[in-house]
Amino acid sequence: MGEELGQIERPSVESFGDERKLFVVPLILRGKDAPPDYCEKFDLYWQQVREQLARLEERTGPVQRIFHEAIVAGGEEGLKIMEQMNTLSCAIVRERCERGARLEATDDRELAEESMDWERIMLGGFISEKVARMVSQFYVEASRKRYDHMAKRIHETLKPGERAILFITEGHALQFPGETQVFSVFPPALDQIHKWFRDSAAARAEGY
Repeated sequence: MGEELGQIERPSVESFGDERKLFVVPLILRGKDAPPDYCEKFDLYWQQVREQLARLEERTGPVQRIFHEAIVAGGEEGLKIMEQMNTLSCAIVRERCERGARLEATDDRELAEESMDWERIMLGGFISEKVARMVSQFYVEASRKRYDHMAKRIHETLKPGERAILFITEGHALQFPGETQVFSVFPPALDQIHKWFRDSAAARAEGY
């Protein structure tokens, strides 16, 4: 389980050694038609992510590698893909790439597309419980293969003593490589975003 920044006891300097360190950031996205109150919380969230990552790097040193869900190419090509997904997380990554960090190809295009397709089908709803179970099994299997691929990429790429950031959606099932110290970045604004989604769902259920 990752250590949650701001809610953990600070590790001693000696604990940093040659252990690989992974700063895990929940990947929060914004649609084109997102309402202003959500956009305000979204912008605050990414500002707090920026601040917390800066504090982590002050304690442990600058990151050398960056991993990002749905990014299937490294370097400048990967940054262009990320820019289309989320300009704010891309800005954080680009700043570090300009200081010498490398954006790594993280995801597998075919596995990511298969997993997302099964998820979309699941969200459509079913009449038959048998079909629902089958689709759920296909989704779970595709997701497992996808996360296995991502874990392997991190394990093969992140070297002893290096530091990296991983941007990944909440609720993931990625098993982090052994001998890796994981820090969970959890800005206060994330709770506000969770509450916003709960309140929005409740309002829809009540017909507002």
